[in-house]
Amino acid sequence: MPVERLMPTDESADLIDLVREITEKELRPRADASEAAAEKSDAFPRDVFRMLGQAGLMSLPYPEEFGGAGQPFEVYLQVLEELSSAWMAAGLGISVHTLTCYPVFTYGTDEQKADLLPDMLSGETLGAYALSETQAGSDIASMTTRARRDGDDYVINGKKAWISHAGHADFYTTFARTSDDGGRGVSCFIVPADTPGLSFGAPERKMGLHGDTVREVIYEDVRVPASRRIGEEGQGVPIALAGLDSGRLGIAAGATGLAQGALDLAALYAVEREQFGRPIASNQGLAFVIADMAAAIGAARATYLHAARLRDAGRSFSKEAAIAKLVATDAAMKVTTDAVQVLGGAGYTQDFPVERYFREAKVTQIFEGTNQIQRLVISRHVLGR
Repeated sequence: MPVERLMPTDESADLIDLVREITEKELRPRADASEAAAEKSDAFPRDVFRMLGQAGLMSLPYPEEFGGAGQPFEVYLQVLEELSSAWMAAGLGISVHTLTCYPVFTYGTDEQKADLLPDMLSGETLGAYALSETQAGSDIASMTTRARRDGDDYVINGKKAWISHAGHADFYTTFARTSDDGGRGVSCFIVPADTPGLSFGAPERKMGLHGDTVREVIYEDVRVPASRRIGEEGQGVPIALAGLDSGRLGIAAGATGLAQGALDLAALYAVEREQFGRPIASNQGLAFVIADMAAAIGAARATYLHAARLRDAGRSFSKEAAIAKLVATDAAMKVTTDAVQVLGGAGYTQDFPVERYFREAKVTQIFEGTNQIQRLVISRHVLGR
């Protein structure tokens, strides 16, 4: 069931109509089969991202002068929600790619923006965000990957873990330690995929989101020109944290779409499935479950849109982004659990996508900062710490 949306412009409304058409014609028909194939063969839907790029969906919140679409962040997030309602891996992929471009756009020099952004935002390339390590997830300052200055270059050595698009991306937004000065010793680099010394581990075996390939990224004497360092040396942690505020909104929007897709399936099933001579939707107990699902989704949508509008207005939104990520992903987990329950035994089979939505919802509470980290972020803002 299409969600009623208030768009800031007619152009934005037309964009959402286009996204809904793509979602129904291109994504929904192949999502289940592609996810099943990716689980067995590690297939990556690169053609899907090329198609989305050709439709102009890989660069929505960036200015037209660099190849973007110049859309408000609130519109971009609603696009992610629409895509994720059918195939979470597609919405997540765009969110990750958008995040990889953020450091260059926000902290890059004019020369770096002119040199790098048109290719990054062309729709033909795909980025990966190489931040996390096995022992340095939310604790960014503990990373051990190092970048050593050598003349006009930096030489990077180390490993990144849990990296989406690894092995399939065209560039890697990489964070590496350039000194031992704690949180001020990390820097940001753009590393092309064909750089000698860059390799990848085996794909992780995950419970869901098989279309989102996740691997280690291994740096062995990877030489990167100093011109590919984004921001000042030692500025990496602020760059990463600023990007994650926006990235969390992408996860919140995707989780909301995932929950909406589960609700739509559950509601349709409840209307069509009959027991004791009448649709199960006529049972008040089940109808109230459906109502609670819809209320949770509405609250999640409101939180991410509120944060996005603050961002679009140039105001602080870090706390609101954490709230949106927390509320939306917890809602996704609850809603998809209830959707499986509404379908009963059928919901536990692969005949319906709700079991896939259920498996995919769990990781939304983990990546881009666990929901326990979101509570820490929120509490520190509220308590003035």
